[in-house]
Amino acid sequence: MTDPSFPNSPYRKSGDIKRPTEDEVLLEGPQTRYRPDALLKTDPWRVFRIMGEFVEGFDNLGDISDGVTIFGSARTPPTDPHYQAAVVTARMLAEAGCPIITGGGPGIMEAANRGAVEGGGLSIGCNIELPFEQGTNPYVRRSINFRFFFVRKTMFVKYSTAFIVFPGGFGTLDELFEALTLIQTGKVKHFPVILFGKAYWQGLIDWLRDTVSREGKVSVPDLELFRLTDDPREAADIVIRAREERPAIPVIGGLDPQYPDQ
Repeated sequence: MTDPSFPNSPYRKSGDIKRPTEDEVLLEGPQTRYRPDALLKTDPWRVFRIMGEFVEGFDNLGDISDGVTIFGSARTPPTDPHYQAAVVTARMLAEAGCPIITGGGPGIMEAANRGAVEGGGLSIGCNIELPFEQGTNPYVRRSINFRFFFVRKTMFVKYSTAFIVFPGGFGTLDELFEALTLIQTGKVKHFPVILFGKAYWQGLIDWLRDTVSREGKVSVPDLELFRLTDDPREAADIVIRAREERPAIPVIGGLDPQYPDQ
């Protein structure tokens, strides 16, 4: 059963009879031990499936460099100006040699993959198993399906050098704030985050500045971890310029000298 207001909604209702997704089973808690198939559903066994999913992701994306992940709502129709802007932005980046990575679904994800194809670039979709399948959009040229959100999120960060975030909902906000947290804590460096759509994001930025920062929950420099724009050319230029300014990592004898035990 889906929300009648949103026939393609991924939200599960109490009357749903579809088999639970892997994420649901993983997070359902200790009641798993009372199921007839509990032995094969215990967390230690599930680790092997998670490990296999990481291996598959690394194997399929290991050749990607200078990737750009574009996020945004799956509910954005092709008639929306932000859909068109995502197409143009992704096309410009693809023409500059940047692989485009999305969640593989409809809306802004489809727009970005479409722009990648139009720009002659690599169009990648990292899809996720949901209670109600969103499907892979027709512009994805390299598709990877994930069962676990946290594995998929790792791939977005590991194989991207920038995030462009179009208007979206909880999933988009989740990815945005995870990226900002990783940058703030120094886990990733030289990683531009661009918020596309000034009117949409301004309220959030005002709240971060006037409430969160003013109360000392984040510092003033933290508010400079992202850029705001309405211009596809500016968004693409920020990414391309950051790529050109990113320091090269010297490699000696095939090993990174910072990690000689690799």
